[in-house]
Amino acid sequence: MAMEAGADYVGFVFYPPSPRALDVEAAKALAASATRVKRVGVFVDPDDDLLARVMAHVPLDLIQLHGSETPDRVAAVREQFNRRVIKAVPLAGRDDLEAAGAYQHVADFLLFDAKPPKSMADALPGGNALRFDWEILRGVRVARPWFLSGGLDAAVVGEAIRVAGAPGVDVSSGVEDRPGVKSPAKIRAFLKAAKMCDPQ
Repeated sequence: MAMEAGADYVGFVFYPPSPRALDVEAAKALAASATRVKRVGVFVDPDDDLLARVMAHVPLDLIQLHGSETPDRVAAVREQFNRRVIKAVPLAGRDDLEAAGAYQHVADFLLFDAKPPKSMADALPGGNALRFDWEILRGVRVARPWFLSGGLDAAVVGEAIRVAGAPGVDVSSGVEDRPGVKSPAKIRAFLKAAKMCDPQ
């Protein structure tokens, strides 16, 4: 459905607490049919054993690190597994942008997501349908290509792209009927709205 609607990337979540988590066999079957998109494995503070096990069976094009991985860890994952890396950076205010600077020369892409409150961060660092103030990113120069995430859906994605100047967007909960259950209609609507808007 995502491919038919025009997605450029699809994500496969390998984080058991998430309602979207996949086991290796399910991800392998899905990834084999994802031939016209970039396949992204989403991990939270993974160890090498998990990454190696997934990479041995699932044809991923990119690795997304959505935990508290240090810049050194990001660089090590990129080198060891020979895949481009997307590093998620949680934002609540402009001060959080400083953290992004440390990753701009070790990650291939950055993903700016809403910083969850501490009560939620321990369980789910992303995919919580939370938004942050997109004005934080207005006019900010980022040395790497980047994605905007956090509480996006078809109704707001156009405004989010315009305000933040986002070259790409990432969505999960905003195209679901309930956690972990995607909606074909919401996927179509989201991609249509995103592709109609160019960042300023």
